Amino acid sequence: MKEQSIHACARALAEATAAQNEGRAAPECGIKHDVSCLITLLRRAMYPSIFGGGGESIENDLTAAADKLTSLVRLVAEPDDAPDADGLTEAFFARLPEVARLLSEDVRAAYEGDPAAKSEREILAAYPTFEALSVYRLAHELYRLGVPLIPRMMTEHAHRNTGIDIHPGARIGRRFFIDHGTGVVIGETATIGENVKIYQGVTLGARSFPTDRDGLPVKGIKRHPDIEDNVVIYAGATILGGDTRVGEGSVIGGNVWLTHSVPPHTTVTADRLSREA
Repeated sequence: MKEQSIHACARALAEATAAQNEGRAAPECGIKHDVSCLITLLRRAMYPSIFGGGGESIENDLTAAADKLTSLVRLVAEPDDAPDADGLTEAFFARLPEVARLLSEDVRAAYEGDPAAKSEREILAAYPTFEALSVYRLAHELYRLGVPLIPRMMTEHAHRNTGIDIHPGARIGRRFFIDHGTGVVIGETATIGENVKIYQGVTLGARSFPTDRDGLPVKGIKRHPDIEDNVVIYAGATILGGDTRVGEGSVIGGNVWLTHSVPPHTTVTADRLSREA
C-alpha cells in the first residue's frame, strides 16, 4: 500500500475518532490489554497455584498490580477531574483480603451445590462461576470506590470468557453460586442475598424505564430486582424490575417470566405459583 494512502487513512481515522480520543494518552498495548493484565496480576497473587506465581513473586505481582491500577485510574479519568489515584489504589488493596474471604465462601458453595464437583480446586481451575465471580468481586470494590470505567471493563473481560454478564454495581452476598452460567445477566442495581444459587440463562434485568425530555434513559434509578437469601433460580428464568423482590427461601422455576414480587418460601413455575404453609 502506498505511503500516501496510509497517511490519508491515518488523518481520516484521527478526524473520525477525535471526540473519543481528545486529551487522552494512549497506552502502548491498549487499555483493554492493561485491564486484562491487572486481572491476571491480582489473581496470580491471590491464587498462585491456579494462575501461577507464588513465593516472593506474590509481592512482585501485587506491586505490579498496584502500579498498573494507579496508571489506569489516571488514564481513564476525565481531563478536568483528576482523582487521587494513589489513594484509590491503597483503599482497594486494603479490601483484597475480604474479597479473598468472600471468594473462598463462593467456592465452597459451588462445591457443596454441585454433585459433579470433585474438589474445590476443580471449582477454582475449571468452573465459570469462579472465573466470573473472582473478577466481579474485584471490580465491585473498585466500583464502590468510584473508580470510573475500569470496573466495567473488568466484568466485560469475564463476560467474554464465560458468557456470564455481571455489572460491577450489582450487590451480591456471601456463598453465591452460578451453575453452568452461560447467558446469565445481572444488572447494575440488582441485589442478591446470601446462599443464592442460579442456573444458566437467568436474567435479573430491567423493565422499560423512564426517559428524560430528550428521550434518553434516566440514569441512577433502581431498575433491577432484589433476591433475598436462600433463593434458587432455575435455567432461563427472567426476573425484571426495580420494585420486584423475590422473598427468602423461594424457588423460581425454569423459563419463568416474573415482573412482580413474591413472598418468602414461594415456588413459582411457568404455569403456577404456590406458597409453603
